[in-house]
Amino acid sequence: MNRKFIITLLSLITLTVVAQERKDKATFKPYVNAFYEQIKKANETFYSEKKEPSKRFLMDYSTIDVPKSATEFKTVWAHKPVSQGETNTCWSYSTISFYEAEITRLTKQTIRLSEAFIVYWQYVEKAREFVRTRGKSLFDEGSESNAVTFMMRKYGAVPGYAYTGVKPGQQYPDHSKMIAELKAYMQSVKTANAWGEEQVVGTVKGIMNFYLGEPPAEVTVDDKKFTPKEYLAAICKLNPDDYVDFMSLMEAPYWTQAEYKVPDNWNHSNDYYNVPLDDFMAIVKSAIKKDYSMSIGGDVSESGISSYTGVMMVPTYDIPSQYIDENARELRFLNGATTDDHGMHLVGYLEKPNGTWFLIKDSGSGGHNNVNSPGYYYMHEDFVKLKMMNITVHKDAVKEYIEKFPDRRMIKYTK
Repeated sequence: MNRKFIITLLSLITLTVVAQERKDKATFKPYVNAFYEQIKKANETFYSEKKEPSKRFLMDYSTIDVPKSATEFKTVWAHKPVSQGETNTCWSYSTISFYEAEITRLTKQTIRLSEAFIVYWQYVEKAREFVRTRGKSLFDEGSESNAVTFMMRKYGAVPGYAYTGVKPGQQYPDHSKMIAELKAYMQSVKTANAWGEEQVVGTVKGIMNFYLGEPPAEVTVDDKKFTPKEYLAAICKLNPDDYVDFMSLMEAPYWTQAEYKVPDNWNHSNDYYNVPLDDFMAIVKSAIKKDYSMSIGGDVSESGISSYTGVMMVPTYDIPSQYIDENARELRFLNGATTDDHGMHLVGYLEKPNGTWFLIKDSGSGGHNNVNSPGYYYMHEDFVKLKMMNITVHKDAVKEYIEKFPDRRMIKYTK
């Protein structure tokens, strides 16, 4: 037999044996080229425009006696701060926090309520109003604290676990894509004059169902089923008619109920109790000192705010304390220096030689930057006096003030 043939045959036999002994596998793995990514990053850094860090003109507190921690304050009970994520729904977060505190004050229960449930039905009502006014009504993320009261009266409430408004694994809520899609749709409705309410509301619900999920029609507590309205009354024991809203603006007669004329008051509620500024401040101070917290809203885009220290003050270079009065307040509201841009929950107070300070629970990112007390601000009384425009509070905290209104009426929602 040819020697070369024998060697070839033996080689084939050897390869066959080796092939039979091994059985390799493969799997899918993320493609990684770490050094190439390093090259890209280095080149991007080299060619990118060099920018100085942005700076803000902020008040220096180093010589001022300011609170350092939320623990210094006398407080009502409230849940720990939560984040509203990438949403502009502070009005829901702050007022839901307020109502959670009210549940505890009234019933000693600790219940977490769903902010997303209120937001969902708010958009439904905004869609109805948009159709009714043929596109003149505001359709956007913002609203007011009494809108939560309106929605509770009409739709009830559900516990937080029953309707989170976030997808599995999502850490923070994000409404940016949803609101963009909703607004684009509403604009298309206006452009096409397609004012069929049932169709518009149905489409709005469909968009929200995708992003937030569909809100529950009932919840179960101790093996008993409740509709959201039943849950609000029987479990939470909240009566929306027990809550009132105050403002202090010169453009409407004092001691009358009037409209708070800001875009976010989209349904043009005119049930705000309008009081002189000194009375407004007295209400805030007396209510919290009687253990009534309140939802509070106003302007938080000022030089006297430092989110990392948590301090909110009015600098003297803006206006000295002794000159803060109803005229200064009204001027800033009318010229746009004071805007209605944030809702918060006032949960405590602290008396210091330089005035009264209020502990403010915040769902926005600013308050969560507070190094010592994440989720809180320390608001000086001058800041409330100049920049905070409205509050929602239980009527029992303000009986003597409500009685001064000759033609008072309960808040309502009839749209």
